[in-house]
Amino acid sequence: MAQSILIVDDAAFMRMMIKDILVKNGFDVVGEAQDGHEAVEKYKEHTPDLVTMDITMPEKDGITALKEIKQINPDAIIIMCSAMGQQAMVIDAIQAGAKDFIVKPFQADRVIEAIQKALG
Repeated sequence: MAQSILIVDDAAFMRMMIKDILVKNGFDVVGEAQDGHEAVEKYKEHTPDLVTMDITMPEKDGITALKEIKQINPDAIIIMCSAMGQQAMVIDAIQAGAKDFIVKPFQADRVIEAIQKALG
C-alpha cells in the first residue's frame, strides 16, 4: 500500500509542486494544510505516515505545529521544508523531533530521498 503523506505549506503552488513529485513516485497524498493550526487538525483526521511541514507560516509556524503533532503521536514522522538561510530554524526543528529537512526550491530526487530515508 502506498504511504500516506500530509503536505503543509502556506503557498498553494509549493503544495502543488510537492504533491506532483509525491504522486509521480507512488505516494498517497491524504491531505494538505496551509498553516500550523490546519496541519494539526488534518494530522488528527488522517494520521498520515509522514508530514512535510513548512517552517515559516502565518498563524502557527511549522515548529510549533511539529511539537503539537509530536505530543499527539511521539512516533510521527515529519520532514521540515525551509528556504535557504534558515539554518537556525532547521536546527530547532530537528531538536523538536523533525526527521529531516528539505531546502526550497525543491529538487524532486532530494524530496523522495528524504521521504524514503525517513520512512525507513
